[in-house]
Amino acid sequence: NKLFLLLKEKKMSNIDLQKQAGFSANIITRIKRNEYIRLQSIENICNVLECGVDEILDFVPDEV
Repeated sequence: NKLFLLLKEKKMSNIDLQKQAGFSANIITRIKRNEYIRLQSIENICNVLECGVDEILDFVPDEV
């Protein structure tokens, strides 16, 4: 997962990100499980990590 690679590169833990972005541990769990998270949470992560969305997420379209 791009997010966790970027965290490692920036020497940040999941807890550091959680505290600085202002969300619960549940968000990290949802990301690990590839579950839905709010756009606001993604924006907070990008602000903390000073990165763009494409640096932490991959777009995978639903199969129809």
